[in-house]
Amino acid sequence: MLFNSYVFIGAFLPITLVVYRLLCLTGHTRLPFLWLVVASLFFYGWWNPIHVPLLMASIVANYLLGMKLTEPGASAAAKRSLLVFGITANLVVLAYFKYSMFIVDNVGALTGLDFGIQAVVLPLGISFFTFQKVAYLVDAAEGKASEYRFLDYCLFVTFFPQLIAGPIVHHREMMPQFRQPEAMRFSHADFAMGLTFFVAGLWKKVVLADTLAGFATPVFAVAGEQALTAGEAWTGALAYSLQLYFDFSGYSDMAIGLALLFGIRLPFNFDSPYKSVNIIDFWRRWHMTLSRFLRDYLYVPLGGNRKGRGRRYVNLFLTMLIGGLWHGAAWTFVIWGALHGTFLIVNHGWQALRSALGWQSSGSAAGIWVARGITFLCVTIAWVFFRAESVGEAMGMLHAMTGANGWTSAPLNLGDLYEYRDQIQIALLLALAMIAPNTQEWIMGEGGRRFAAVPRWRFTPVWAGVAAACFLFTLTRLSAVSEFIYFNF
Repeated sequence: MLFNSYVFIGAFLPITLVVYRLLCLTGHTRLPFLWLVVASLFFYGWWNPIHVPLLMASIVANYLLGMKLTEPGASAAAKRSLLVFGITANLVVLAYFKYSMFIVDNVGALTGLDFGIQAVVLPLGISFFTFQKVAYLVDAAEGKASEYRFLDYCLFVTFFPQLIAGPIVHHREMMPQFRQPEAMRFSHADFAMGLTFFVAGLWKKVVLADTLAGFATPVFAVAGEQALTAGEAWTGALAYSLQLYFDFSGYSDMAIGLALLFGIRLPFNFDSPYKSVNIIDFWRRWHMTLSRFLRDYLYVPLGGNRKGRGRRYVNLFLTMLIGGLWHGAAWTFVIWGALHGTFLIVNHGWQALRSALGWQSSGSAAGIWVARGITFLCVTIAWVFFRAESVGEAMGMLHAMTGANGWTSAPLNLGDLYEYRDQIQIALLLALAMIAPNTQEWIMGEGGRRFAAVPRWRFTPVWAGVAAACFLFTLTRLSAVSEFIYFNF
C-alpha cells in the first residue's frame, strides 16, 4: 500500500487512526499497540500477503534470539555464537531474496550455464527491517538492549510508517516510547505537526518528484541505445538527482508525520544533503539513519580509524561498497558504492593534507558555494550509475555529459523561454534544495535535527488553509500513482 494512494489516505489511515485513538481512551496500555501491529501487518500484506508469514517468522526468531542474548547468566562465548548465528541467518534470508538471481546470472554469464531458475520476488522493505533486527541483536549481545516485551518488539519492526523504506530506527529510539503514557495521549501540537509533515512529503512526492521523473525517465530509457547530446544527458541526470531527493525526502517526511499522528517520534532522515560542502558532509545529511547504521555496525567493527590511515581508507571503501550492494543487486550499485568510497577517501586525504600544511578554510560565501558545487557534481555523476539499468547505459550517459556527442541538437535560442521550460524548472528546484530550509528546519527551527520541546512553527489558521489547499491539489494528481524509489531496495 502506498502513502500516495486513495486507499491509504481515504480508508486505511483514517480507520487505523480513529480505532487507535478510541482504544487509547479505554485505558488499556496494550490494546492500542496491538491494534497498530495488526494494522501494520495488513498494510504490509496489501501488496503480497504471502510475505506476511515470512516477516512474522523472522520477528519471532529474532525476538527469541534477543531474549537469549539478554539473559544475564549467558557466557560471552555462548552470546558470541548466538550473535553469529542470528546475523548469519538474517543475512542468508536477505541474500536469498535479494542477491540469489544476481549471483546466478553472473555465474551463468561466466560459465555459460543456464540454471533455469525463476526470478525471486523481493519482499518489500526486507533491507530495512533486516538492518533493524541485526542492530538489535548486536546491541543485545553487548548489553545495550534491555529485555522488551514481544508486542513492543513486533511494533518496533512492523510500525507501518517506517516499515517499507525507513528510516532505519534503533530500538532505543522506538521501544521506550511504547511504555510512555505520552504516546497514548492525544496532542494537538503533534497532530498538527504530523499533518504538516505528511502534506509536505506528499507534495514533494506527487508534485515535484513525479514531475521530475517525466524529465529523467525518457533520457535514461534511450541512453544505452542512442547518442544523447550533452544538454539532454545533463537534463536527465540533474532531473534524476532532484527526483530521488524529493522522492525519498518526501517519503521520510510522510513517515515522520504519520508517526506523530500516533504519538510516536521517528528520527529525521534528511538534512538538506545538497547543501553539503563535501562528501563527508553529504553522508551526514543524506539517509542519515543508514549512514549511522553503516558507521556503528560496519565501519567501527571493521576497525574504523583506529588502525592507521591506510586501514581507515580500506574500511571506508568496504563500508560504502557494502552500502552500494545493500541498495540493489546490480553492478551499477557496486560502482555507485565504490565511487562514494573513493570520494570519501579523497575527502579525508585532502583534509589530512590541509591539516598537515596548516591550511585553513576561509569560510567565504564564494568558497562555500564552490565546495557545494563540486560536491553536487560528484554526487550527480554517482547518481547516474544508481539510476541506470546497466553499466553500458550509465557509461552512455556519462559519455554524452562530457559533450562528446555535441551540446545541443539545434542552435540555442535563448529568447524562447518556453523551449527551455524543463531546464528552468530543474534549475529552480535545484536552487530550492540548495538554499531553502528543509521541512524540519521550517517546523522545528534552525538545525532541525531533532524534535524541539517548543517548536518555532505554529499551526495557525493561515497555515491550515495553505496545508489544506496543498493537500487537495495533490489529491487531483493521484490518478497516476507511482511507487517510491526506495521501495525497490
